[in-house]
Amino acid sequence: MSLTRSRSLLAVALVLIAGAMAGLASGRASAEALLLVEADSGKVLHAENATYPWYPASVTKLMTSYTTLRAVRDGRITLDSLFTVSANAAAQSPTKMGFPIGTQVTADNAIKMLMVKSANDMAVLLAEGVSGSIENFAAEMNRNANALGMTQTNYVNPNGLPADEQITSARDLAILTRALIREFPEYDYYWHLPGIKLGKRVVRNYNTLLGRYPGADGMKTGFICAAGFNLVATATRDGRRLIAVVLGAPSAAVRAEQAARLLEQGFASAPLSWLTPSLGLVNSLTPVDASPPDLHEEMCGPHRKRPASEEEEQEANNPGDSTTAMFLSSLKPQAKNGSVLQQDATLGEPVVVFTGPARGPGATRLADAKSGKPDKRGGIVRAGLTPALTPANSPVATANMPWTSPSPAALAANPPAELASPAQATVPLPRARPRVPAVTADKPPSQ
Repeated sequence: MSLTRSRSLLAVALVLIAGAMAGLASGRASAEALLLVEADSGKVLHAENATYPWYPASVTKLMTSYTTLRAVRDGRITLDSLFTVSANAAAQSPTKMGFPIGTQVTADNAIKMLMVKSANDMAVLLAEGVSGSIENFAAEMNRNANALGMTQTNYVNPNGLPADEQITSARDLAILTRALIREFPEYDYYWHLPGIKLGKRVVRNYNTLLGRYPGADGMKTGFICAAGFNLVATATRDGRRLIAVVLGAPSAAVRAEQAARLLEQGFASAPLSWLTPSLGLVNSLTPVDASPPDLHEEMCGPHRKRPASEEEEQEANNPGDSTTAMFLSSLKPQAKNGSVLQQDATLGEPVVVFTGPARGPGATRLADAKSGKPDKRGGIVRAGLTPALTPANSPVATANMPWTSPSPAALAANPPAELASPAQATVPLPRARPRVPAVTADKPPSQ
């Protein structure tokens, strides 16, 4: 074969390989939904598949928190209200706190465990405590979603565990995130807690943008096999807050990197925003009428060396299993590849959580939350609101205050709060969408 002919064949082969790789890349992109929105204005800065229906997984817990905080605002419960772990709550699949039946937890501590640990049992505890049952709470979640204009969303449970009828979209999640930011600014610390500490047990937040991306200040991760790796992330620089939504990423590391790149794109374009073509407001995005994609085979199929899980990055940071750590670290974007995430996280101290009644009079009351000052009466310093967030003033370094143990006298002076009577929601669940293939997992899905 002549040298010229060999070169020609090689050139053709390279073209075919490049085309195949491009096809794979486009296929990967089509399996994800990406959205970037300004929190204040609702202006859409970037959108890909943003109105395609998706299984929310644990980002469902943003609506669980929203519905709970509305109940606090309406005076139906307080953050000190004690809720009891039922048999139903204890039976939830991991990830969960695993408290025994009968354990009592305040609404405040349950929200912290919900947002950091993504505890499925705490989601049910809040649902039953606020509305009396999962069904009533789901109806209330749907009523709130409808009021916010989340026209593509339907809830059947408060934690996002697999259910064919549990559906949302990147568009709707951005609408919900804006509502949380705008309606409950006094509770903003819930969205960027670096971790929780229960006795000697410490759990870091699954949102790995915290402490690794300058200005990151929220919000929630999620994973089930059918949905892939989901993330709603927020960050603030120079008083400008952005919301990035990533749905269907192939790993926790890629999810974080994609969100960071979206945010970086938004902040970098600020000086030239007047040149950026307008994509309209997030509420104006046109929904797509379709069934959600089922990514179970891609995420949890036999081709993977080990089933995907929400704890990927946390496990990689605990090198007890060197094989696992090596495999997971290979998924992490490296700085030399142009990652916009810092390799080493700079996190504040985890917030102490506990079971039982609130420690010290007023320990979780709104006045202390606003001030962020020590509660001298009970010897408690509560995590308070952060100052203005800038890259030089990382929220994760200021989101938490030190904690001290209350005295026995302080505990005796603060008997358990009365359990508020659950309000019975009567709004019926919206009609379920056409059924898609059952969502299953090779192991109980982690959130």
